[in-house]
Amino acid sequence: MSEKRTPVVDALGGLLIVDKDGGWTSHDVVAKSRGLLRTKKVGHAGTLDPMATGVLVLGVERATKILGQLILTTKAYTATIRLGQSTISDDAEGEVTATTSATHVTDAEIAAGVAELTGDIQQVPATVSAIKINGERAYARARAGEDVQLAARPVTVSRFDILERRDIDTGTEQFVDLDVEVECTSGTYIRALARDLGEKLGVGGHLTALRRTRVGPFTLEHARTLATLAASAEAGDPLLSLDIDEAVRAAFSIRDITDEQAEDLRNGRWLEPAGLPGVYAAVDSSGRAIALLKESGKRAASVLVIRPANL
Repeated sequence: MSEKRTPVVDALGGLLIVDKDGGWTSHDVVAKSRGLLRTKKVGHAGTLDPMATGVLVLGVERATKILGQLILTTKAYTATIRLGQSTISDDAEGEVTATTSATHVTDAEIAAGVAELTGDIQQVPATVSAIKINGERAYARARAGEDVQLAARPVTVSRFDILERRDIDTGTEQFVDLDVEVECTSGTYIRALARDLGEKLGVGGHLTALRRTRVGPFTLEHARTLATLAASAEAGDPLLSLDIDEAVRAAFSIRDITDEQAEDLRNGRWLEPAGLPGVYAAVDSSGRAIALLKESGKRAASVLVIRPANL
C-alpha cells in the first residue's frame, strides 16, 4: 500500500507561473507540477503548443477554480513568422504544403497586411488545434485524414508590431522571417495570424517560434522554469508564485467588505451592488479574498466563493 503524500501547499493554494520550455505539452507541465506539489489539484489557464515557450499559469488546490476567469483575459506574445512557406499545422511542426519565393514582398505590403489583421477580426482557428468538433479535437480529426473545416470566430488583436525583417536565401528558397509582438484576446491563434498574413501577401506563411510573455497581469517576471521549480522543491523552498489572496489582488479589481458582508458571502448570500463592472473580488478587513462577484440588477452575486463557510 503506497504512502499518501501530503501536499506542499494549503487547501486554498494559489498560482504557479511556469516559464514553459519548448517540447513540453501543457499537460506535461501540469503532470510534472502535480508531482512537485504533491497534489492532483493542478490545472492551467489556457494551453501552449509544444513548440511554444513562456508563461503558463497554473492554479493549485482551490485556486484552480479562479482559472475560468483568467482564461478570459488578454495575452501577449513574441513570435517569428516565416513568409514563403505554408505548413499543414500553420507552424514549424507541421508538414510543408507549399513553398514560394517571398523576398520580393515589400515592407509596405507587409505593413498593410498586418493592419488588416489588427483590431476586431474574424479568425479561422488553425486546423490542427484543440477545438472540439462533436466531442473530438480538431487535430485528431485532421491527423486521421479528415477535411476539417472550422468556423471563423471573433477575436481582437490590439497590437501586431513588426520588430525586425530578415530576408533568407538558401540558394533554392527565398524566405522572409518577421520577428513580431502581438497582444490579443484569449482564443486568438498566433499561427493563424502567420497563415493569414502569408495568404494576404500571396506567398503563404507559418510560425517558426512563439513565446508567451504575458497572461493578464502575469508576466515572465513571475515565471520560473520547471528545472528551477524542481530545484526549489528539492531545497524545500516555497513553490507557489502567488498565494490565492495575492493572485486575486493581481487579477481582479477589489471591493472592500465588512466582516458581516464576508459572512453573508461565505454562507451563499448576496450583497447590494456597488456599481462595479465585470467580475471583481470581495476582500474582508483582514485582506482575505472571500468571493468573486458580478453585479446584475439589484444583486452582487458570487461567481465563486473562495472561502466558503465550510472551509
